Amino acid sequence: MIVIDDLPRPVPAAGEVLVRVVSAGVGPWDALIREGKSAVNSPLPLTLGSDLSGVVEAFGPGVTGFQPGDQVYGVTNPEFIGAYAEFALTFSRRVARKPGDLSFTEAALVPVVAVTAWQMLVDYAKAKPDEIVLILGAGAGVGGYAVQFASQAGLHVFAAASADDAQDVRSLGATTVIDYHRDRFEEVMPMVDVVLDMVGGDMRERSLEIIKPGGILVSL
Repeated sequence: MIVIDDLPRPVPAAGEVLVRVVSAGVGPWDALIREGKSAVNSPLPLTLGSDLSGVVEAFGPGVTGFQPGDQVYGVTNPEFIGAYAEFALTFSRRVARKPGDLSFTEAALVPVVAVTAWQMLVDYAKAKPDEIVLILGAGAGVGGYAVQFASQAGLHVFAAASADDAQDVRSLGATTVIDYHRDRFEEVMPMVDVVLDMVGGDMRERSLEIIKPGGILVSL
């Protein structure tokens, strides 16, 4: 059960930033935490929410690079909790200045999904320019960022997405968009160096057929 309650305003400790929250992101991890299916072990009651954007209200000892009034975005903590509030504590290393061309709402949608896409493409796949990457589920949040990162890094981007999402996915930088409802991607694609999978199940298993020897599959 979720309730609205009045709680004491948090006080930032060393290394922490107190953010006056303007927008907070909503993710599937919130439902997992509520259902007790997450690795998060914080005791109840707790405040949900990880992604946020807002304004720096105060900070604790040892924090540099921020001033009260700075517009920031980021995540709260490794427990993925605390953002659904008027004021939220974050670690200073988990927030950054909000880009001026993003609204607070847009900025609150970025952190977890963008970092996840970056980790998949760069940290795990170690993708290189001119490699061929297939992104399954390219029309969703993580997939959309993966398309952008891969395109900007000089990869040849093949994306599996619905026909409704095809135009948006192309605009993000996909070289080729395959309608996975109509076509079996493994029958119309070249062999690939990397598969980034946001879907799982049968699509993930079929992608193994077109990975080059020595290639890699990273599944969300």
